[in-house]
This record gives sequence, C-alpha cells and structure tokens, in this order.
Amino acid sequence: MLNFAYHRPTSVNEAIGFLKSNPDAKALAGGQSLLAAMKLRLAGPSDLVDIGGIAELRNIGLRGNTLGIGALATHAEVAASSDVKRSIPALAALAEGIGDRQVRNRGTIGGSIANNDPAADYPAALLGVGASVRTSSRVIAADAFFTGMYETALDPGELIVSIEFPVPLKAGYVKFRQPASRFALVGVWVSQTAGGVRVAVTGAATSAFRVAEMEQALSRSFSPEVIATIRVPADSLNSDIHADAEYRAHLVTVIAQRAVKAALG
Repeated sequence: MLNFAYHRPTSVNEAIGFLKSNPDAKALAGGQSLLAAMKLRLAGPSDLVDIGGIAELRNIGLRGNTLGIGALATHAEVAASSDVKRSIPALAALAEGIGDRQVRNRGTIGGSIANNDPAADYPAALLGVGASVRTSSRVIAADAFFTGMYETALDPGELIVSIEFPVPLKAGYVKFRQPASRFALVGVWVSQTAGGVRVAVTGAATSAFRVAEMEQALSRSFSPEVIATIRVPADSLNSDIHADAEYRAHLVTVIAQRAVKAALG
C-alpha cells in the first residue's frame, strides 16, 4: 500500500470536515472494496476517513411506510433486522445472499452503493422500489444516483447518511450468481409499489438499470408469463470471461420471471 493519513471522526460533521479539507481523501466504511483496491494500487487516497465509529449511521428503523437504513448498517444487520424482514423481506433475502459471512459482517449498504460495482445487489433494490439516498447535504432519488460504472451523483466531500425505502406492496429479488465471487452475473428486482411496477437489473451492464417494457407489461398483469418474450438489447450489456452480452440478455428475461414468482410468494 501507499502511505496515507488516517482519521477516525466521531460525527458526520467531523467526517465531512476531513473529506472537504483533503480533496484526495476517501471515506472508509466496511473497506471491502476500497482496501482491496488500495492493495492493488488501483486507489491511492491521501487520507482515509474511517467513519466506522459514527453511531448515528448504523440505525435501521421503520417509520410509517418508509424503511430507513443507516449507511453503516452491515449486510448481516440488514439481513437480520426484524424491521427489514417485516416490511421488505426481499431486501433481507438480498442482503443474506451477498458474498460470504465475513463480507456480510464487514460490508455496509452505504459503502456498497457509493462504490456502485456493476454487479452489486443493492443498486437493483434501490432502483426497484424508488428509494432515496439521504446524504450530508441533500436527498437524491435512486433513479438519479447511479450514473455509470463505479460512478454516482455524490459530490466530493459528500457522505451518505441513510437510505430510505418506500415499502412496496410486493417485491422479489433473484440473482444468477458468479459462483466464486457470489456477485450477480444478472440480478433482477421486481416490485409493485404505490407508484406502479418497477423492474431493476444489476450485473448485466455498466450500472444497474430499469426495464420500462417489463414494467409496462407487469402493470397490466403481474405475472411471469407477460414478460417471457421481452428481451433487453444485448448491445447495451457487458461481455466478460463469465458471460457474454447475449447470454446476459437471455438471463435478464429468465431471472425477471423468477423475480416475479418470488414477489408473488
């Protein structure tokens, strides 16, 4: 690793101070992505701002029809939360399927969405229910938050505080996982919300995305059969050593149907 300064703030304001005064500083949550990138010298921050000691970022709670999850809640905590299980069981199942036990006990929801790995699970959930990302300075709709491969709408020095999920009427998430990493080759979240049906895909492209044609079909009839012939264009999808674009396009349709079945119970 390269040399860096280490800071451990005890409040959001203190963390923001460190981040804004050091343009090359990075916030450290669970460290599952950032530390690995630093070891490979793919990242070289001048300062690490360890936000792990900020207790206010760990809360999980249900208020009315909105589930709030603090940025520092680990995947294991999301999976085990009674509030999550009761309000959005598909989200608890999603969290339980991330990585392995060590990753789930260290990785955080805020770190995951800030990193925006193309194959991460949470972006599909945020897009799939129309969640909002509350930061240290504003609220960003999920539809505007994920902007590209490893890119988000976060400004320099801006810190994720919590994610607010409107509780859907029904929701299901299914992924076809890469067996070694357990990342999604393709993952699909489908939900019926107060604002309509939403379908979000992760693992297939440079960033998670919604499928409007499937949403429209499922709005007419919420059943797997109505999307069986809908296909996402392969020319917009990723090809790599694990799966080419054509295979991913096929998987989107197959996994979306399974997600609808999961939502129906």
